[in-house]
Amino acid sequence: MKLDKFPKHQLTFSGPTPIQHLKRLSDALGGKVQLYAKREDCNSGLAFGGNKTRKLEYIVPDAIEGGYDTLVSIGGIQSNQTRQVAAVAAHLGMKCMLVQENWVNYHDAVYDRVGNIELSRIMGAECRLDNAGFDIGIRPSWERAMEDVTKSGGKPFPIPAGCSEHAKGGLGFVGFAEEVRQQEQELGFKFDYIVVCAVTGSTQAGMVVGFAADGRADRVIGIDASAKPEKTRAQILRIARHTAELVELGSEIRDADVVLDTRFGGPEYGLPNEGTMEAIRLCARMEGMLTDPVYEGKSMDGMIQMVRNGEFPEGSRVLYAHLGGAPALSAYSYLFRDG
Repeated sequence: MKLDKFPKHQLTFSGPTPIQHLKRLSDALGGKVQLYAKREDCNSGLAFGGNKTRKLEYIVPDAIEGGYDTLVSIGGIQSNQTRQVAAVAAHLGMKCMLVQENWVNYHDAVYDRVGNIELSRIMGAECRLDNAGFDIGIRPSWERAMEDVTKSGGKPFPIPAGCSEHAKGGLGFVGFAEEVRQQEQELGFKFDYIVVCAVTGSTQAGMVVGFAADGRADRVIGIDASAKPEKTRAQILRIARHTAELVELGSEIRDADVVLDTRFGGPEYGLPNEGTMEAIRLCARMEGMLTDPVYEGKSMDGMIQMVRNGEFPEGSRVLYAHLGGAPALSAYSYLFRDG
């Protein structure tokens, strides 16, 4: 693979993100499967980082080289994507315009004033609230925001939801797989499975390409959190195939290489189910590791249930990709009023 041919602007801490053995959680689930977490939630000093920060390292070089002055992105009101774009814009000395659509059917008096959106505002981003509902595609509100930046004399650089529709959106997590391979040499073993949350698709797509290099593409287990899995799966496959061409993988990404578990994403995007809430609490109380109701709580639930159901063979080592998201927890404070 040829990832090094693409320019990269360092936004994460130097060196690989740490891999942590979740020993107490593994033991609580019977000890037959050993769980580990790769801590993408601790990958940067820019507003708590997260998976989009790794992606943005391959996207912002074009913004810098092209003389753009405003990063324009989109997400839900509690979007991790928009928070990370706001942080990168501040770090680069650029302006930031964020469209925050009403993607989550959740109502709380302070939902649009705490968590991710609060941090984006503190960092100087202009946050536009929009009533449009959830969709992982290109949004008219985002296109209008870019037009408005142009009309006001700015030069907008478009960064789509989750970085996923950007041509280079999958590259960062090709790098994630290469990083894991290096860490596996130090650990002395290979992971049998990698569990990751999937919504807009480019995180899993990059992993699929990265792990295809050593024959493990279908060992990447995506846990759908979009509750629109047909769209998400199609997008993962499309982005993976495009990314494979970019890095000259040398082999085709097959339909079977994209594994997406659809059991844990309900009742709809952004709303936790009972399993999500139990997983958040169990992980927090066993390991002190925080996950959120929108993304990581659902993928954590998926991994926990698969262990309980015996879906991983005994003796398996499973790597959980912790993509971030904990800054949104305060927006769901009512759900956790009793812990």
